[in-house]
Amino acid sequence: MGRLVPAVTRSLDILELFLEGDGTFSAPEVTRRLQLPRTTVHELLTTLAARSYLVQIPDQPGRYRLGVRTYQLGSRYAEQLDLAAEGRQVAQQVAETCDETVHVAILEDTDVIYIAKVDSTHAVRMVSAAGRRLPAHCTSVGKMLLASLPREELESRVRGREFTAMTPDSITDPDQLLAALADVRERGVAVEHRESNPDVSCVAAPVRDSAGRVVAALSISVPVIRWSEERERELADLAAKGAGDLSVRLGHRGAW
Repeated sequence: MGRLVPAVTRSLDILELFLEGDGTFSAPEVTRRLQLPRTTVHELLTTLAARSYLVQIPDQPGRYRLGVRTYQLGSRYAEQLDLAAEGRQVAQQVAETCDETVHVAILEDTDVIYIAKVDSTHAVRMVSAAGRRLPAHCTSVGKMLLASLPREELESRVRGREFTAMTPDSITDPDQLLAALADVRERGVAVEHRESNPDVSCVAAPVRDSAGRVVAALSISVPVIRWSEERERELADLAAKGAGDLSVRLGHRGAW
């Protein structure tokens, strides 16, 4: 690994500082926050402004905000994002950690579509597959995605629908489903026990984009013979971390 260049590191530290608060800073504030020499800060700010990475605020002399060049870089990064590819990479990392099957899925009406799946090394019969569509109400990813909808939109998708059971434990009553989704919103994770597969339980967490919108969910599926309350807590934390990592890749900042 090559040597880190101090000037570049300091420049990046300055740029990342503008992700905080209202996104504006003065040279003295940068000096104080980063504990850098005043002369160094002045030179770096001048250089970043000359290259349009920062711009001085017209009506606030001496204060800076991010410039158009940072927007251009961010836009190019967003153009290159591929949710399925990013999801598979994160799912692979999560699966390697727990050696269980990991999914990433998106919502379409009242179904989920799996866009990534990484299998456990254990032989497990799963009804899911990348590209397959399943009823959202029977899956942890689906419950997580439904629970993340605005209340009125959720009501319109659920009320008056006929929900088909995939197993004897599937929820088919709209009122029971809405109650279960309210619990998902409160917990921040979704759990399903044998609702899509009589031999499997799952836990899922939300994936957010740069605007904070829930655009997908990441789940971990476990055979019931390896499921317990303690295992559920462990996997819920791991699913939340994996979903958070994927959210960061999609440009999300803030709480998962």
